This record gives sequence, structure tokens and C-alpha cells, in this order.
Amino acid sequence: MFVHVLGSAAGGGFPQWNCNCRNCKRLRDGTLNGKARTQSSITVSSNGVDWVLFNASPDIRQQLASFPPLQPGRAVRDTGICAVVLVDAQIDHTTGLVVLREHTEPWNVYCTRAVQEDLTTGYPLFNILSHFQGVNWHEVPIDERSFTVPKANGLRFTAVPLKSEAPPYSPHRHNTVPGNNIGMRLEDTESGKNLFYAPGLGELEPHVRRYMEAADCILVDGTVWTDNELSREGISDKRAQDMGHLNQSGKGGMIDILQSLNCPRKIVIHINNTNPILDEDSQEHAELVNAGIQIAYDGMDITL
Repeated sequence: MFVHVLGSAAGGGFPQWNCNCRNCKRLRDGTLNGKARTQSSITVSSNGVDWVLFNASPDIRQQLASFPPLQPGRAVRDTGICAVVLVDAQIDHTTGLVVLREHTEPWNVYCTRAVQEDLTTGYPLFNILSHFQGVNWHEVPIDERSFTVPKANGLRFTAVPLKSEAPPYSPHRHNTVPGNNIGMRLEDTESGKNLFYAPGLGELEPHVRRYMEAADCILVDGTVWTDNELSREGISDKRAQDMGHLNQSGKGGMIDILQSLNCPRKIVIHINNTNPILDEDSQEHAELVNAGIQIAYDGMDITL
């Protein structure tokens, strides 16, 4: 199984277009030892030819240009993407579908019923796309039954319901329902190896821990270092937990969780522009690396 990280940043990317926080400012002026990042998305394949896209970020055009296997090569209009899986209905995970509207046939989009409801009501993206080639919606089960995707031979997927926050435009904004947010177990049916992917994770429930413990690789929420990170930067009074993200540092944080697991490879993704781990000379970056945890970057390849 081949996994390619198209984008490793949280919403807005890094640097964010209107942000002058310490990280963004220093990356722009060349004084930060770090990498620019586009918004969170990965793609997975068992054969290196047919790829399932996980989340379609607003940066999808740039991301496709950076990864030849997804580019046209077999016909005048063509792509290596055989299907799209959405883990939620957030703008930074779905807006790229608008960019992909020139597809020659309806996109096969896999998401839960709750996400489909968000994308046909509060944020009617599927309705908009119906004026182009449209979308073939495939419901992703939230009872932990696995499913497969045609053309993605050798891969099996299992959705894992997560506690996180629904988008501001969701009918369930203040009453989140199962399926508003999911993680995903990606399994190679030939080797038996699997990756657990959860770019948004607000709470470690027992069933989520079970999937993480059984994973050969974990690719999980690394949005913020501290719960009050945005307020400390003078950006927002929202705490990470209010937005459905678990901070990395401190007791019970993501570092504690990952260190308690025997998983061979642990990687954080969906990194906010305010997170100090983006500075590769920072104490926080060193603490993460010393804990045996990798930091995803655009273009990162994972083979299982």
C-alpha cells in the first residue's frame, strides 16, 4: 500500500494568506527553519496507478501538479484518481471538489450520511456540482463495517466515528451526530498492513484507541501544541477542544497517547500555522522527534 501526503497543514495552509503570526511572518521573511505546507489531504493506492483521494482541499490543483501519478497520462482528459473519500464536511476538506468539476464523469464520492446532509443543506456543494458532471454518493457505514472501492483493488476501508466538532454551517453544529467526523482504517488486503488516519481528533474514545493500537502506522491530528494556542497568538479566543482538536502537549495530549502505543510508525498531520513544531529549530519540534513521532510534510511517502 502506497500513501502519499498531498497536504499536511490545517485549514488555511502555511503560511496562511492573511496571518502574521510568529511562524507565518518568519517563514515569509526566511528566518524560520521550516517548510511551507498546503491544506490536509492524502491519497492511497495498492498498485501505484489507481488512487483514492482522501479529502479534496482548496489546494488540490497545486497538489495534483506536484504528484505525477494523479496527472492525466492515458487520455486527453484523465486522472489517476478513481474515487474521493471525505472524512468530514469541512471547507478545507471539500472545496477542492469544485476545482475538480471538469471531470469527464460523475465523481464517486464516499462519505457518511451526516456529511452528505451537510453538503446538500448548510453547504450545498453536491447541489452545485450537479450542474456539472455531478456526484455519485456512496454512503460510508459508521458501524465499523468495512467497505471497498471499485478500481482500488487490494484496499479495504473501515470508518471509525470520532468525537469532534461539526462545521459552522452544519445542521448538527451544536449537536454533533455519529458520522459528522470519522477516522479511517486503510488496509492492504494482501499484506494485512494497515494505517489509521484521523486528521481531526477531539477525544480518544476506547474504540478509537483499539484501532490505533492495531495500526502499523498512525497518521493523526497534530493541529496545535497547546489548547489555548490561538488565544496566545492573539488570533481567536477559541480553544482547540472547542474546534474538535486534541492538543499535542501536556498530560493526556497526543504525545502522551502516541507514546503509550506500540505502533511502529507514528506521524502527526493537519498542523496549524501557529504550531511551534513547524519551526524545526524549536524545543517543541525536538520534543516531538525525541518521542519517536514524525511530522508529516507535503510530498511525504509512506509504504506499508
